[in-house]
Amino acid sequence: MARPNVPVNPPAPHPEPRRRTARAALLALVLAAPLGGCALFGAPDELRGNRVDAEILREIVPNVSSRADVAALLGSPTATSTFDQSEWYYISATSHVRPGRLPGVNDQRVVVVRFNDGGVVQGVRELGESEMKSVQMVERTTPVPGNERSLLQALFGNIGRFGPAPTQPDAPGPAAPAP
Repeated sequence: MARPNVPVNPPAPHPEPRRRTARAALLALVLAAPLGGCALFGAPDELRGNRVDAEILREIVPNVSSRADVAALLGSPTATSTFDQSEWYYISATSHVRPGRLPGVNDQRVVVVRFNDGGVVQGVRELGESEMKSVQMVERTTPVPGNERSLLQALFGNIGRFGPAPTQPDAPGPAAPAP
C-alpha cells in the first residue's frame, strides 16, 4: 500500500496585511531615524552673555543712579569702553546649534549704560540691529619659515640627525684619574 505524499513542514501562510503594514512602518521608522536628528532633535537654545531684563533696566534712573547701583542691578558688564570707563556694555545672545549646520544667533541684545565723570548714569540705550556692525573673519595666515617640508624631507629628514646616546659613568662622583 502506498502512502500519500505529505510534506513534513508545510509552507507558511502569507503574513496578514496588518503584519505587513507594521513591518513597513517599522522599516520606515528605522530608515528615517538618522534623519530625525537633523531637524527635530536639535540642541536647545543657549543664552550667552548677560541678559538685561527690561523691567530691571527701568529701575536705572539717569542723573540719579550710580555705578554701584548699576552693578548691583545688572551685575558686572560684559565689556567697557576701550579708553575710559564712561560706557558699560551688556551683551547677550540666544544661540542655537543644529547638527550639520553652522551655529546661529536668534536674538542678540546690546545695552549701553553711559556714565559722567562723577560716576552717575547719563543715559541708558539699547542698540538695534542697524547699529551693530558685522565683523568678517580674515582667513589669512602668517607664514612661518621652516614649516614647509617636501615629501622626501618628511620621509628621510631624521636620518643621521640623531647619534648614539651619550654614555654616563656608572658610579656617582668625580671620574677616576686617567693612568
